[in-house]
Amino acid sequence: METMDMKIEDTDTKIIDKPMEKSASSSKEHFLAWNKEYAHLKWGGPASIRDLKAYLAPGARVLDAGSGDGRYLGELSRSYTAVGVDVSLIALGNSRMQLARSGRFAEHLGASVHTLPFKSGSFDGIICYGVLQHLFKEERKAAVREFSRLLSCGGLVFFEAFGCEDMRCGGEPSNLFEERTFARKNGIIYHYFTEEEVKALFYEFEVLELENITKEKTFRGKSYLRHMVRGVFRKL
Repeated sequence: METMDMKIEDTDTKIIDKPMEKSASSSKEHFLAWNKEYAHLKWGGPASIRDLKAYLAPGARVLDAGSGDGRYLGELSRSYTAVGVDVSLIALGNSRMQLARSGRFAEHLGASVHTLPFKSGSFDGIICYGVLQHLFKEERKAAVREFSRLLSCGGLVFFEAFGCEDMRCGGEPSNLFEERTFARKNGIIYHYFTEEEVKALFYEFEVLELENITKEKTFRGKSYLRHMVRGVFRKL
């Protein structure tokens, strides 16, 4: 696939999340933690982008916001002009390697989803799966503002994140001013969304789809609930 023609600005076990000793909202420790995480994570294989294909025509410009080790990016590169951004340089390196093994190509850039280095209107679609749950409230808001800026008129955001009924939602808050936001010992934070919260976050977008996805998991003979909130939003 050809390089994307755009300008970059200069500028299944139960795990309960544990409290952090201090908030990482200013120190950005929760970003730095991802390099350590990806240093030992194993490749989980490609993930489906069926939802995107129902909306976006082949050749569309798509940003994978928080692309990690490329599970979605590899599949995106089959049909779209794809770009991946992530805070972890280790994850980006792993992603490049996986795509190269498959003979595919996508741009890779190191950046946080709440401060993205692209010109306005650069993309037709943005996929953000399992990413905003790892940000603090102001960062989540900033990320969605960036999504709106980067999308062309009528562009789409494909969103998925942990829901508040998930079995892992628990522990003490990592920030006293943020509900349902917790941290694991590795420094990565986890926020658990309500449907209404997602609506409020994307209030400037048209809601095309919004649903709660629940699934039971069994661990040591006990059943636990997994909960995701999924949505598709159109820039007005």
